[in-house]
Amino acid sequence: MSRHPEVLWAQRSDKVYLTVALPDAKDINIKCEPEGSFSFSAIGVQGEPFHFTLDLYGPITPDGCKTKVGLRNILCSIQKDQKGWWKRLLKTEEKPAPYIKVDWNKWCDEDEEDTTSDLASDDGDAAYVGQDGGSSDDDGMLYLPDLEKARK
Repeated sequence: MSRHPEVLWAQRSDKVYLTVALPDAKDINIKCEPEGSFSFSAIGVQGEPFHFTLDLYGPITPDGCKTKVGLRNILCSIQKDQKGWWKRLLKTEEKPAPYIKVDWNKWCDEDEEDTTSDLASDDGDAAYVGQDGGSSDDDGMLYLPDLEKARK
């Protein structure tokens, strides 16, 4: 039985970005269909199969789907068939599966698209390879002196 990896998503007016959190994946297979079907399958580090299929909100351009494989995740850039903002990721209005989450690190609102740099442009995708989407222990932490020394 196959499992589902965590999938993070964000969008721009012309693309949808999916980040599949699956460290050291092998035999990665991705299929994009014009009607908006996106399929992913891979083998995990311990040989377990991972698979999911998403029926995306709108049609896509299969030739515009690009994938970059990193050590910790797989980044997928999916070209929308028509430029515009989708109301949601999937066609269905039901709540998405629990393994699908918003990628707040790449998220951009419609009115902010022109003012922010394109985080996942074709040249910039490499910046995300190897990142796991989580924060390291040092992110946002202030330096605090050793409390044991302060007590003495």
